[in-house]
Amino acid sequence: MEVVTILDIIGTGFFAISGALSAMNKRLDLFGVFIIAGATAIGGGTIRDLLIGDQPVAWIRSLVYPTTIFVGYILAILFREKLGYLRRTFFIFDTIGLAIFTIVGVEKGLNFGIDPFLCVMLGMMTGTFGGVTRDILINDVPLIFHKEIYALASVSGGLLFILLYKIGIEDNIIYISTVLTVIIIRTIVVRYNISLPTIYHDKK
Repeated sequence: MEVVTILDIIGTGFFAISGALSAMNKRLDLFGVFIIAGATAIGGGTIRDLLIGDQPVAWIRSLVYPTTIFVGYILAILFREKLGYLRRTFFIFDTIGLAIFTIVGVEKGLNFGIDPFLCVMLGMMTGTFGGVTRDILINDVPLIFHKEIYALASVSGGLLFILLYKIGIEDNIIYISTVLTVIIIRTIVVRYNISLPTIYHDKK
């Protein structure tokens, strides 16, 4: 099994858990929690595969993906009490999922001979569009449309991936560097409340 496939499966698990946590925070029933977990885990990858013509999409070709989603769903439910604060735990799983899926999207784009800049966009889409689907389904404004830096963390990781790839750095170092970059950026912007500027002004 290729490294990128392993990463894809791991990312699917992390995003399934983050989706389940988000759904439980909204107090959805068990079926609703499963649907949100699945949509979060495969939403970005499905759109990516459709755009680049890799069909059937990954989760239809292999039962590993639905199984991983189900395992993540069960784990989130079984350990929901021990997970403590859902918001903090959601951040951890969501950030790791974002970092891993950024790698998967960029790598898959390169394997299909797509322009490196567009590969960065594929990485961002893979990492964020599952979350967009999740937020829409639970009636939240998608996180990437807020001031909080989310998609840009993925783009930054994707750009670093391409840079290291172009200068011939070993794959494992590229993967680790990309994951750390996304995680560090997300942690810093949340810790210090760093956000993008808006054109709106709060009413006094």
